[in-house]
Amino acid sequence: MPYAHVNGVELFYEDHGSGQPLILLHGWGTCGSVWNAQREEFAGDYRVITPDWRGCGRSGRPESNTIADNAEDILALATALKLELPVLVGCSAGAAIVLEAACRAPSSVRAVVAVDGPGYWPAERKAEQLALLRQALSTDRAAAVKQWVVDWYGPLADPALLTWTTRQILESSESIDQLLTDAVHHNPRATIGELTVPAVFVHGELDAEIPMEVSETLAELAPRGEAHILEESGHMPHVEQPAEFNALLWSVLRRFAPPAGAPASAAD
Repeated sequence: MPYAHVNGVELFYEDHGSGQPLILLHGWGTCGSVWNAQREEFAGDYRVITPDWRGCGRSGRPESNTIADNAEDILALATALKLELPVLVGCSAGAAIVLEAACRAPSSVRAVVAVDGPGYWPAERKAEQLALLRQALSTDRAAAVKQWVVDWYGPLADPALLTWTTRQILESSESIDQLLTDAVHHNPRATIGELTVPAVFVHGELDAEIPMEVSETLAELAPRGEAHILEESGHMPHVEQPAEFNALLWSVLRRFAPPAGAPASAAD
């Protein structure tokens, strides 16, 4: 199984296909398998990398686990795998991580796609709720996770996804809880205006965790930003509606990172 040693952590990753690299980064407590539908769809034309970030899945479990830690891990992974200008795609907490990575090293990133990212919401509107969540996780982790995950999916999602997601989270390290506190002190409003790479914000209209206005606002603030809303999805559109999500991602990639031999389309 492939592992990369970066920043003192053993990161597990899957590597499929060849060509323009895509790094797909999962959200809080899950793992790279949440991107199975995208890996199958895009590996014929792209090199698709799906890592488990620190504390999750099969990766190492260091004590420190912050947005900055994970952003540096992803940049180091790209260097270790000799990926030239990858497109970074992240969902939920993974969206915060890929945006941070792109802000830290814009010359090393072709474009960034943030899917239902928390943005400024934890810092400005959700600090008290996240503090209560951390307390609940420390009291009865299984019950807290099971209750929280219900809000991750829209009404059209397969109920089996809730069990699958809960299991992944409970198998991850409790160090991931640090991100819930770190997010309260992380407000991309202050830096998104300096982001020089294309930034695409995708959001499920039925997301009960983070309102779509967050992605719309950040898209307006980013110099090369744009927002796309998936009307029937909740917080996990790439899992809930993979066909619709993949069609949108294809349209983005054809403009900003077309497959080898294909001409770039004009950006909207």
